[in-house]
Amino acid sequence: MNHVAKRARAGSAALLTWAGLFTVTAVLTGCTEATSLFGDNRSPGDAIRIVPEDGAENVGADGRLGVTVPDGRLERVKVTRMEDAEHQEVPGRIAEDGRSWAPRDDEYRLGLAGKYSVEAVAVDEDGHRSARSTTFTTLVPKDRFIGYFKPENRATVGTGMIVSFDFNRPVKNRAAVEKAIRITTEPRVEVVGHWFGKDRLDFRPARYWEPGTEVTVDVGLRDVEGAPGVYGSQQKKVAFRVGRSQTSVVDARAHTMEVRRDGEVVSTVPITAGAAKTTTYNGKMVVSELHDVTRMDGSTVGFGGEYDIKDVPHAIRLTKSGTFLHGNYWESPDIFGSENTSHGCIGLRDVKGGSSDTPAGWFFERTLVGDVVEVVNSTDKIVAPDNGLGGWNIDWPRWKAGSALR
Repeated sequence: MNHVAKRARAGSAALLTWAGLFTVTAVLTGCTEATSLFGDNRSPGDAIRIVPEDGAENVGADGRLGVTVPDGRLERVKVTRMEDAEHQEVPGRIAEDGRSWAPRDDEYRLGLAGKYSVEAVAVDEDGHRSARSTTFTTLVPKDRFIGYFKPENRATVGTGMIVSFDFNRPVKNRAAVEKAIRITTEPRVEVVGHWFGKDRLDFRPARYWEPGTEVTVDVGLRDVEGAPGVYGSQQKKVAFRVGRSQTSVVDARAHTMEVRRDGEVVSTVPITAGAAKTTTYNGKMVVSELHDVTRMDGSTVGFGGEYDIKDVPHAIRLTKSGTFLHGNYWESPDIFGSENTSHGCIGLRDVKGGSSDTPAGWFFERTLVGDVVEVVNSTDKIVAPDNGLGGWNIDWPRWKAGSALR
């Protein structure tokens, strides 16, 4: 479901072979066969209204925060403030009629220099679920800059995790900023930064992390001049741990995904990949988000009204532009392992509502943010290294050449 880029061109398991056998994200890019997916059923996901709007920037402390639906009811809402890799949930309540959500504190004010995510699931009178979410950022004083970064503090991640900083303002003094971010590991390994333009800095080692590695990120940006007259405001240490190794290879030609855990094959799963006109990127992609249910709407990424699936189960984000590995309940089971029918995503057999007993549910429950999924034998190009956490598609000499300290 790498539509944005394509249309703009810009616990261990026993050996398994599948043979026929809260978290929500925004009106996401989706991928599926370009046919009618529903009857006349509609759901409240069409009208979940979230303010501030998706992608809003520089929202003031007194900005309104709320979620509403004109029909149906809100099943769950989660609002999270993300700052310095710390996530703090905003206490809130759903009204008795189920039509709205608001902060529990009537006088709640948004925190400045923060990033918020709003995640909502609504249910109609027939029990059909729909998902929507948004993100927005709040005002940063004009003489300050901050970096929004991943992974989360105290997270356990896969061996392909890349430490990534997105700065809210262009950085001109790149060497000073890169030098102010120190990454130490136990056991010790060389970690090098690589700049993508003026507002993104990623760090990784030469090869995937060893399982069990403890990583500390010392963000010493306070008072560092990132651009003339613009100074950093962050001074913080965060840490994460590398868990077991899991890498998966999707063969778009063979319609299979081989899952390896700590070097051993634990499953070969039948898949469907991108169709001939909407192929799936080749290359190494790193899991950046996990969503038990999400909405995928083709109209948001240039596919018109070809599809709008409001309850895609077991969705695993692989690229920023919208490539997901996700559950698929609307196709015939016969296509998995035999045909490529999607708009660029990787589909695994699932049921409506999702189930742990399906290939999609099995894989979802065994996946960590930071796991690597590599696609081979597609007719598409290699995914761009800055499209999501795609930095493993750059060899080590070129990666080091992208550091401002070399």
